[in-house]
Amino acid sequence: MKRMDLKKEKEKLYTRNYTRFGMDMNVFVSVVTALLVLAFSVFTILKPNLSAEFFANINISINRNFNWLYVLTINASIIFLLFIGFSKFGNIKLGGYTVKPEFSDLSWFAMMFSAGVGIGIFFYGVAEPIYHLNIPTALQSGSAFDNFKIMYLHWGFHAWAIYGLLAIGLGYFSYNKGLPFAIRSLFYPLLKEKIYGIWGDIIDTVATLSVLFGLAISLGLGAKQINSGLNYVFGIPDASNVQALLIVFITLIAAISVVSGISKGIKWLSEANLYISALLLLGIIIIGPTGYILSTYLSGMGIYIKDFVNIGLFTTIQSNDMAWQGAWTVFYWAWWISWAPFVGTFIARISKGRTIRQIALGVITLPTIAVTFAMTVLGAPAIYFNKLHYGVIEKAVESNVATSLFEMYKYLTDSGLLQMTLSIITVIAIMIFFVTSSDSGSLVVSSLTSSGRSTPPKMQRVFWAFMEGTIAISVLLIGGEAALFTIQSATVILGLPFSIILLMIIFSLAKELQLSYTKYSRNKNITLKKQLEKIKNDAKFE
Repeated sequence: MKRMDLKKEKEKLYTRNYTRFGMDMNVFVSVVTALLVLAFSVFTILKPNLSAEFFANINISINRNFNWLYVLTINASIIFLLFIGFSKFGNIKLGGYTVKPEFSDLSWFAMMFSAGVGIGIFFYGVAEPIYHLNIPTALQSGSAFDNFKIMYLHWGFHAWAIYGLLAIGLGYFSYNKGLPFAIRSLFYPLLKEKIYGIWGDIIDTVATLSVLFGLAISLGLGAKQINSGLNYVFGIPDASNVQALLIVFITLIAAISVVSGISKGIKWLSEANLYISALLLLGIIIIGPTGYILSTYLSGMGIYIKDFVNIGLFTTIQSNDMAWQGAWTVFYWAWWISWAPFVGTFIARISKGRTIRQIALGVITLPTIAVTFAMTVLGAPAIYFNKLHYGVIEKAVESNVATSLFEMYKYLTDSGLLQMTLSIITVIAIMIFFVTSSDSGSLVVSSLTSSGRSTPPKMQRVFWAFMEGTIAISVLLIGGEAALFTIQSATVILGLPFSIILLMIIFSLAKELQLSYTKYSRNKNITLKKQLEKIKNDAKFE
């Protein structure tokens, strides 16, 4: 289809949008998404135990029958991303060769880091190395750092490859091909102009549901985690009404941030979060045990790289190992895949003007180094004090994962003032992480529900920010923790169809890049041939 035809199709798509009251929404995507979220929320709230059991059984079935699909998708994504990053396609710039990056390298990394990680570093940094003291025999190497190796697997290259793949695909089709800034555009080589019809609407609806459920869980569970920390440090009651107020506060800040735009609110908060997190981690390193932390990171990374292929392709058929893999690796793979429409779309939005090589290699290396190092700074002291004080951190993790980090601070230093300072900085960092996840998520949902406008109306961004908060509060207050975990299960289940979608995206993107490069090479050869003929003709006249 010619570029002019694409423009007409896109204009027809936008004319189907609802454009009143400061909104610009695709009617099908918005209405169907709202109805499905409402139906799911009502079922979850009215029947929390039944819904929890129902979705838990589905998760068990998926783990038993499709664990291989998650492993295949994750590994195919990282292989494809490395291939296009190092290949001739790596020189292609999103938006064209004359476009310059909108954000500096630091701002780009800060926003990518804040949107893609969230509270995970602080919530799992202490707990996960403790949990992985016992892993399946097939994953053991005999090293004392096997637990960190597994943590790096779950939070490292494989996880970020999913985001990088979707970011490159969406950025290329939107910025270079003039297609809508929505997940539907990734299927243009397969569906052609059908992406502008019902098939495109269905794709964007599934993506929007995935983002909304993921954000609702982040706000709901995140509020409980922050509340636990505030209760532990300051004695603030650990109650649902406090958690609801926290969600309201986070939503208000996120709404202000998303209205101010990426170049202001989201960028400033992301950079602030990067500095605050770095300050906190540096303080822990200085307090120590410094040598143990640094040695653990280097040794753990060495084992991780050495066993990279083995642990990355590990797919168990043993029942005991299957339970472990389902609870950890498959859970993480499904979680990252279901979050890909959110994080991948946001990374694409901030990556215009960068080459495919910069995105492919930058997205999987920079966050991996930062995340694994940060979690080691928190996890290594936890392991150190757990051995020194006969399992005290392990007991803290079993008691309450959300407060295990604050418990670890007790053993990190004897100074009450220093413990309080570290705790306050931690709570601030966690809250900013949630704000950056909420505002960037609201921007993504607004784009998906506006038929792919990269800069949707401000009123629409505010609307979705408050919708996310409302969903989280309603489920949290009425359905309780069981309802929250049910939504978490549903989000993981969404990872199954998205695994197939990601494999299709790999095929679609490979097909389009090869076709574009062939056309580019042909035009380049024609141009060179004409230049040579002109030189020969000029020489004859001379």
